[in-house]
Amino acid sequence: MEIKVNYLDNLRQEAKFDDFSVIADQPIRYKGDGSAPGPFDYFLASSALCAAYFVKVYCAARDIPTDNIRLSQNNIVDPENRYKQIFKIQVELPADISEKDRQGILRSIDRCTVKKVIQTGPEFIIEEVESIDADAQALLMPSLTSENSTFIAGKDLPLEETIANMSSILAGLGMKIEISSWRNIVPNVWSLHIRDAQSPMCFTNGKGSTKESALASALGEFIERLNCNFFYNDQFWGQDIANAEFVHYPDEKWFKPGPEGELPTEILDEYCLEIYNPDDELLGTHLYDTNSGNTERGICSLPFVRHSDGEVVYFPSNLIENLYLSNGMSAGNTLAEAQVQCLSEIFERAVKREILEGEKTLPDVPQEVLAKYPSILAGIKGLEEQGFPVLVKDASLGGKYPVMCVTLMNPRTGGVFASFGAHPNLEVALERSLTELLQGRSFEGLNDLPKPTFSSNAVTEPNNFVEHFIDSSGVVSWRFFSSKSEYEFVEWDFTNQGENSNAEEATALFGILEDMGKEVYMAVYKHLGATACRILVPGYSEIYLVEDLVWDNTNKALLFREDILNLHRLDDEQLEALAERLEEVEVDDYTDITTLIGIEFDDNTVWGQLTILELKLLIYIALQAFEEAKELVETFLQYNTNTVERGLFYQCMNVVLEVELDDEMDLDDYEANFRRMFGDERMDAVIASMDGSVRFYGLTETSMKLEGLDRHLRLIESYKKLHAARAKTLALAS
Repeated sequence: MEIKVNYLDNLRQEAKFDDFSVIADQPIRYKGDGSAPGPFDYFLASSALCAAYFVKVYCAARDIPTDNIRLSQNNIVDPENRYKQIFKIQVELPADISEKDRQGILRSIDRCTVKKVIQTGPEFIIEEVESIDADAQALLMPSLTSENSTFIAGKDLPLEETIANMSSILAGLGMKIEISSWRNIVPNVWSLHIRDAQSPMCFTNGKGSTKESALASALGEFIERLNCNFFYNDQFWGQDIANAEFVHYPDEKWFKPGPEGELPTEILDEYCLEIYNPDDELLGTHLYDTNSGNTERGICSLPFVRHSDGEVVYFPSNLIENLYLSNGMSAGNTLAEAQVQCLSEIFERAVKREILEGEKTLPDVPQEVLAKYPSILAGIKGLEEQGFPVLVKDASLGGKYPVMCVTLMNPRTGGVFASFGAHPNLEVALERSLTELLQGRSFEGLNDLPKPTFSSNAVTEPNNFVEHFIDSSGVVSWRFFSSKSEYEFVEWDFTNQGENSNAEEATALFGILEDMGKEVYMAVYKHLGATACRILVPGYSEIYLVEDLVWDNTNKALLFREDILNLHRLDDEQLEALAERLEEVEVDDYTDITTLIGIEFDDNTVWGQLTILELKLLIYIALQAFEEAKELVETFLQYNTNTVERGLFYQCMNVVLEVELDDEMDLDDYEANFRRMFGDERMDAVIASMDGSVRFYGLTETSMKLEGLDRHLRLIESYKKLHAARAKTLALAS
């Protein structure tokens, strides 16, 4: 994690990381102002807080209340060496906690991350650099050398060379990549989380049987998502980009809808239109680009090559963003390598959907087959030794598809996790299933798995599949666990072991889709110095429902974005119109404004917590429509998931509105005790909100220029690096 330090007045300092800011000072006796803890105080507190966190996690997993658990830490300093200290952590537990849980709580403290880092002994490297921001890949694995040559199935270059190449590409773009966490809780299963230090919203996870393969996986996913603009999906890219020569890619084209909003004839083809517009409801106006919001330019459309005949077909960027998420994206050392990865993931997700929604029962992989893969067996054994039964299933549906499944059961909670993996090589598909299962997860994280069900509706509900796609956390049918399989086990193999194995495997995977009667469309991206591709299989690889293009399109943001960002400048008539649109939009009242308008607000601000319900409430207060506001305040308080401070503000607002709306009551009679209950600052804010002298309390002013929205501005700066690289490629080509 990158922590940047700013010098403030006197000895005060500010440490900034992610969306947080920590102020440190020195005591007055050391010539500071004593306004905040010192750096060493934060260090001591981090150990105690970390220990308390692990106690909380242990207790939460076992429904043990922590109300009467007390924890303290004291550091005992050696009088002869002040750097040699003993940290004594003491826990006071209620009498009714069992002996087993007492020992479990003490063991949980022993897992404290701060403690383990201190005990291991961190290494400090102190150096001068010309530019902190330019030292792009210093935070990756320092021990990895290009002298080694580790080949794994599916990669056309050694892991070391692959990692070096990808790191160089990211450094060239000005991306400072940091590893924020590693996981290796069972043998031969590694995962990690990497992110852009300057824009932490840009992150990926990697997985593999070794730390090197996991790092290559994470970097490859990062590059694929840069190439396909996935990090910036649904987001507003700012007015500069919206009016630039191109928005997404140099080869994009913009087409105007027809006179009645009809679909332009230049986009899609007959095959796609039958899938995306079966009832002739889809209009061109549904497909305006969310990222630019520039409806005057028309529909931003991206070229894809139709695999069957090599013809170019233009797909609206909006359609891709709304239906496919990250499905069918990959980067590779070669195009064939990327294609195999793309197509494997498409089969993995489509077959997974078919199995889960059809409540199909799969055959077990025989033990003699598993015995061929001792490293995978070691990982499975590690899980079972921790009390998690594991089922290994053949998900190829009779040898038709290159897909495997590893399912974990948690007897402590009754939860289940079905993880799927795909690749032409059965061993690789099986390894991916296992590493996907544990990607970024601790043993405690396995306590949050959903319970299986016999309810077909719960399993087939569309959002359940979206949950499975995002992190495999959706619901699984109990029928999945029947010993009576619908298929025979097949020890399948779609590989070719020749020199052009990836190319031949890609051909074989394309062939499966062709035999199914599916058209395939592909875009290849090389602007950023890497080879990446995106493959769309209409009617097969979508994640969201096609009807979302009409009924739940992300570009509904264009109805609200400008007015909400200019909220403080709207007159009453404009506010009334905005409130009316918010009432009419078919979106849940608890949808956050971040999602609605595609702006990354800081989570720790009122903007970051703001929902449609609260925004409507604040508008009605500004309009002095107190009856409407009162109803929404009561709803807010009943289902409040906002901060305690915000809850108290509306609790105060609620009682003041109660008095205001009752002709027989006068606020003067209650104000003194309201102030004693809620405090002068909160009471002043409520009264000022109601008399109009303060509008939209807690929301800082901004505009379409995004003033003060540092988190979102960092995201745009990240995208501008890609945009500049693509513009440079365009200039060189011309």
